[in-house]
Amino acid sequence: MALDKYLLDLLVCPDTKEKLALADAAQLGRLNRAIEEGTVKNKAGQPIRAVLSAALVRVDGRVAYPVQDNIPVLLPDEAISLDAQ
Repeated sequence: MALDKYLLDLLVCPDTKEKLALADAAQLGRLNRAIEEGTVKNKAGQPIRAVLSAALVRVDGRVAYPVQDNIPVLLPDEAISLDAQ
């Protein structure tokens, strides 16, 4: 996945305004395993069923936002808590 570095430098969490970074392979792997196990829900309580090709992770490592078709989905309800992953 290739997000423009300039764009990535501008993106922040819509809730906390903390910086976001692309999830590394290990983070994405853990998240996708949990999705496959059916244990992941977004902030709105909806189960996440499709594995992610990319995600943006808040710098504190507690929240991820999916990236779909190279477009970051930065809606607060789409946030995925990483605390349990």
